[in-house]
Formats: sequence, structure tokens, C-alpha cells
Amino acid sequence: MMDPDHELFVAVVDEGGLAAAGRRLHISPAMMSKRLARLEERLGAKLVHRTTRRLALTSTGEQLHADLRGILAALDEAERRVSGASAVASGALRVTAPTSFGRMHLAPYLQRFLDAHPKVELSIDLSDDFADLIESRADLAIRITADPGAGLTAQRLATNRRILCASPAYLVQHGTPRTIADLGHHRLLAADGQMPWRLIGPKGPTKVEGHSHVRTNSSELVRELTLAGGGVALRSLWDISTALLRGEVQQILPAYEGSSDVGLFAVQLPQANPPRAISAFVDFLVTLYVPTPPWERTVLP
Repeated sequence: MMDPDHELFVAVVDEGGLAAAGRRLHISPAMMSKRLARLEERLGAKLVHRTTRRLALTSTGEQLHADLRGILAALDEAERRVSGASAVASGALRVTAPTSFGRMHLAPYLQRFLDAHPKVELSIDLSDDFADLIESRADLAIRITADPGAGLTAQRLATNRRILCASPAYLVQHGTPRTIADLGHHRLLAADGQMPWRLIGPKGPTKVEGHSHVRTNSSELVRELTLAGGGVALRSLWDISTALLRGEVQQILPAYEGSSDVGLFAVQLPQANPPRAISAFVDFLVTLYVPTPPWERTVLP
């Protein structure tokens, strides 16, 4: 029989605190704290660091949480097989995704998933901050990165093609760069942390050093500045494919693109038997973006 204190610990982590978990389990905060302390004493290990504002897992707590979630998911699946409900995705599903990508290439298709899986209680958080799956209590994260995260289960959905581009108005006023070296004489646009640009060209990897003409932490602002004629940017195709089709931006130096190591990933905590809702959502993402994502179908060769 599953130790009820194990289930309590998982609830505390999933809900982000003792009070929220207590409300879900109908247990007072004082009793929640007492039982969590009892579990830590029995195991002889500190599982969480508690402050007045937040709860943070220790490394031991992270490992125990991952193991227990897998066990609970396996038990749930076993019961569903017996009851005949294993093929039905249901329950809460928390997904986090980058803001622009989620707005442009996830939100328009979500109703398809909801229609196919009406018993799933979907929650979507859009943020450009790096989402720690445990701290954010997310079941699944969509990440655009070269490294989806050590110790996580990651499904690669697409390569994130990034091209150099500028608006026609900018190129008329400042000229079109003909070589990588020419970029040193142009206004470059990038959000904080996005430079230097690491590109792949005819002779292999190359790097573009420099500083953004406008400093910002917003990739969306960089996009709008580029469209408005503010400079040259390295942008993902998913972000500017429509603008390319409309002629609002033009690709420059087409022999160079961003490194293909950067990809679009669906990332989750490792577990032998993930809940059906998670598996169903990953399958849904695969149908959207694999093998050819929609933003690449009619834009560039």
C-alpha cells in the first residue's frame, strides 16, 4: 500500500506549497507540516527548504519526487487498465511555453486537442523565463534551445531555423550586407543574452560579435524593431515566416543560418508511465510540427 505521506509529499511539490496542497487534500496546514516533518525524520533526509514565501526541493527531494510521480502514474495506469479507462486522457495538465511561440504557433491549434480530449483540464503558462518543471509545477515544457536539460525526457519536435534578415526600408537606407564582415558596419538587433550570433556558413561555424543597437530583454520588441527598419536581426522562421511572405522583411546573407543545434523540444520529468494526458499532448505536438513545421512549408527552400 502506498504510504500516505508519500502522496502528501508529491501533492506539496505539485501544488507549490503546504497550504495549497492542504486545501487539495483537505488537511490543515499544521498537520501538513507535521506529516512532512515526520516523513523527513523517517527517511533521515531533508526533502524541502521552507521559507515564508516559497518552497524549494533539495536534491534528495527532487529525486524522491521524480521516483514517486512515476510510481503513482504506474498505479493510476494499472487501475485504468482494469477499469477500461486507460485509453482516455484526463485530469489536470500544466504546460509552459515561450510567449511569442505559444501565441503564434500553439494557441491557434489548442482547440483541436481540447476537442479530442475533453476530459483534460488544460492550463497553459506563456513566459520567456526558463521554466523549471518542478518549481513551476509544470507537467510539460516547450523549449527552444540547444540543451533541453539534463536528466529530463525530451522529444525533439523541429529544428529552429534562424536566418539573418532586415526590412526593405532599412536595406534601402543602409545598404545590403554582402559578407559577414559587413555586419560590423550595420545596426544589429538582439535581445539580452542573444549575442554573439553563432552561425553556420559555407566554411563551417562562424561567430558575429557586437552589441544590439537597442538594448532590451524582449525578443518580441526586437522583432517589431526589425519590421520597422531598425536594423539587422537573427530571427527564427517560426517568428518571421509571415513577414517574409508579405515582403515586410528580407533574408540577407542566405548562405549563413543559426546553428542547427537549437531545436524545438517537448520536455517532461522522466517517468516510466507518464499520465495519458501528457502523452496525448506530446502526440498532438508531433502532429503539428513533425516532420515539417507549418512555418517552413512555403517560406524558404
